[in-house]
Amino acid sequence: MADQRTTLDAVFEAIVIDDEGRACRDIPDSACREEPRNFLTHVTSLSLSKVADGLIDPKLVLSWLMTSVGAPSFLIGLLVPVREAGALLPQMFTAGAIRRMPHRKYAWALGAVFQGLGAFGIFAAALFLEGAQAGWAILASLTILALARSVCSVSYKDVLGKTVSKSRRGTATGLAGSIAAALVIVFAVMLVTDFVERQSIVLAGLVIAGICWIAGGLLFTSLQEHEGATDGGQSAFVVARQNLSLLSQDRQLRLFIFARGCLTATALAPPFMIAAASGAGQSAFEGLGFLVLASSGAALVSSAIWGRLADRSSRRVLLISALAGGAALAVSAAASYAGLIQTIWVLPLLLLGLMISYQGVRLGRSTHLVDMATEDTRAAYTALSNTIIGAILLGGSVFGAIAQFFGNSAVLALMAALCLAGAYFAARLEEVQEK
Repeated sequence: MADQRTTLDAVFEAIVIDDEGRACRDIPDSACREEPRNFLTHVTSLSLSKVADGLIDPKLVLSWLMTSVGAPSFLIGLLVPVREAGALLPQMFTAGAIRRMPHRKYAWALGAVFQGLGAFGIFAAALFLEGAQAGWAILASLTILALARSVCSVSYKDVLGKTVSKSRRGTATGLAGSIAAALVIVFAVMLVTDFVERQSIVLAGLVIAGICWIAGGLLFTSLQEHEGATDGGQSAFVVARQNLSLLSQDRQLRLFIFARGCLTATALAPPFMIAAASGAGQSAFEGLGFLVLASSGAALVSSAIWGRLADRSSRRVLLISALAGGAALAVSAAASYAGLIQTIWVLPLLLLGLMISYQGVRLGRSTHLVDMATEDTRAAYTALSNTIIGAILLGGSVFGAIAQFFGNSAVLALMAALCLAGAYFAARLEEVQEK
């Protein structure tokens, strides 16, 4: 046991070597002693979860899968809103129940297992059904997956805040993102080379995703998590009412939600970029492998860097990624107007730039929220902000109507403006890492 602990300490210290010693800033001594093991458990479990995310990416992989099984286009258009909003909207109502759990690692683990089951459901629907039936079945399985993801989301930040010190949380999530991206790149290369039929690769990816989620959930239960406060775990409606009052009490929370709401454009934009690049009779999804490669490549090259920067200033990460997203979308809109986005390499390069920004937004807002809140308010802040953002994402279906009347280029230009608005709000956030 001593040798194992020494090895874990050595690996942990090698990863966080830039940090100032092993001092723990906002977790108790008992959690500090277990931090090396907990840190590596977080990285491994989250890596498995992120690998699964990449293998079933609704913006790319599931959109292609729905197209291949002949699902109606309006169902394909629901994939991203259902996944994103379904993962966020329920959180205001699940926060109270999770709050009553002294050890919240079990909530994340259970959510991960159900995400795995949702992935298996998508696999079965694609294998045995066709047309609208396959589309509805895939969407139903994705809904289950999204609801399970909501439990993981509202519990994860709380567990992370109790088991990993303030100065190392972004590093943990960023490292997991980079590890997962490297593995998803293997999947993308297989799609590019076409050595195996593309649909077989996608179906195999769904099975692997399910296994990864279940394995990650089981591993997460091994975390050494001390009991947290359980007061405030009232009924859903009571929790919702109390959480809403936080909006009037905390200006920084409001600014954070405004910034994050504007930056949902980075999540919603890829399908419109793909639609803009699709010429008459030629779908941009023919280059699915290159698109997945661009998306996972962005995570590989940027996640760990964003994570390190977020541990120093999550505010600056949000600001920089907002400006970068605005630039990528502005160039995409211009390329679409000029008819250049249909060029084979243009779309993957633009998607690479946008996904680098998206990774920054994800890591910046996650780290900022955890460090901005206290142990007593973390679950409530997470549930409230995620629920509001979920509603915004669900309302993102309006962009489809805008595209219908004004074109995809106009949507991309509007999303670029939203990113700039997000930068405006991010610039007004406080430096929470200095507290």
